[in-house]
Amino acid sequence: MRKIYHLASCSTCARIIKELNNGEGFELQNIKEEKITEAQLDEMAEKTGSYESLFSRRAMKFRAMGLHEKTLSEADYKRLILEEYTFLKRPVIWIDGEIFVGNSKKVVAAAVSKI
Repeated sequence: MRKIYHLASCSTCARIIKELNNGEGFELQNIKEEKITEAQLDEMAEKTGSYESLFSRRAMKFRAMGLHEKTLSEADYKRLILEEYTFLKRPVIWIDGEIFVGNSKKVVAAAVSKI
């Protein structure tokens, strides 16, 4: 499976998709328009080892909701990602059973080398 979970309005996601052959050969899921399902999130968490690894603390709502002052559990991370798409660390890239999460240079380089 080759799939990219992204946000269409995110310029960073667009740049990374461009680096990945413009997304050619990938199924693209814009998480704002096609919400991530619990099954999809569970599969990602199983592969990465936690829901926290998929959670973006950079989302504007993280501070706005006062979450930076709370201790969150795995169940909290899961619930928040399912309730609000902006909490998913983006992009999430699946390439033949491997998962790449986020937009760090190291993660993107690893994804690019995989294809």
